Amino acid sequence: MRNILEIQKQLLPDLMDVLRIRYTILHQIMLSELIGRRTLAPLLDMTERVLRAETDLLKAQGLIEIETSGMRISEAGSRLLEQMGPIAKELFGLNDLEEKIRRTYGLRKVIVVPGDCEASPLTKRDLGRAGAKALLSVMSDDDIIAVTGGSTLAEVAEQLNLLTAVPMKNSWFVPARGGLGESMEFQANTIASTMAKRVGAKYRLLHVPDLLSDDAYQSLVQDRNIQEIVQVIRQCRIIVHGIGDAMEMTRRRRLDPVAVQGIQAEGAVAESFGYYFNEQGNVVHQMITLGLRLEDIKRTEIVIGIAGGRSKAKAIHSVLKFGHEDILVIDEVAALEICKEIDHEFTANHK
Repeated sequence: MRNILEIQKQLLPDLMDVLRIRYTILHQIMLSELIGRRTLAPLLDMTERVLRAETDLLKAQGLIEIETSGMRISEAGSRLLEQMGPIAKELFGLNDLEEKIRRTYGLRKVIVVPGDCEASPLTKRDLGRAGAKALLSVMSDDDIIAVTGGSTLAEVAEQLNLLTAVPMKNSWFVPARGGLGESMEFQANTIASTMAKRVGAKYRLLHVPDLLSDDAYQSLVQDRNIQEIVQVIRQCRIIVHGIGDAMEMTRRRRLDPVAVQGIQAEGAVAESFGYYFNEQGNVVHQMITLGLRLEDIKRTEIVIGIAGGRSKAKAIHSVLKFGHEDILVIDEVAALEICKEIDHEFTANHK
């Protein structure tokens, strides 16, 4: 397949450009479910006139349906997109990015979706869909899956119901730790329950704050009900987690200025699981929280990290250097930035 594409690039470069454009249009319509030309054109940085010509052709081929309320993908279009998956990765150069990151960090699998999820809600939806597929690919019907909070994990939860064919009646979804104190839909409890409902599984919730004082921690850790759910969480076989920029997470958690200064002074660039990591992937700060501990993460069979956007690239790079990811799902701009970091470190080490 790669050889054929390379030949086409040399002999028919214009054809490759057309193929990229038409695939992107079809893919964005699929992600949107129903969308009008006027809305889609600026998302693709195209004029309505050019988009109309392309969508008329796609309709004539039976790949999309055009209604008064907008455009939607047809069954034939969905099948074609599925078949074009490997080709699309070659078209956008994503295979090379995936392999470079996978090899550098010794990961089981890397999945890169085209675009920038910070600039496009459709790319974020695509990231969630890819994360959902990655999770379903490793799930069995008797698993315990621990999930963290955040908007990206919420998108993964939303996409699960579109992909699940067989109910996972014997599996359990649990929050990796307590609530974050932000919007309810982004809390780990909500995401765990949503994922469970989407795949027909069961769930347990951990009704404690994400951040605890020493006194509160000592009190809660003695509670028999809390002990029971924490024990279940620590038996998980799969962890699905987001990755945050360290300073952004201190703002979201509304940490006091003294704590923020301390975390900054320690060189933290990333946050995940309530742990803050520096550029070398070392843990430099830990929040007092109930749920998964570092030793639990290290012994978990499958750890899936999902994140995207240029602003998250350093944080993702840091968590990868921590060295306990198995599957990574990111967007194209984050992948490009991470590859720059890899090249920079390679150059620095070989001077």
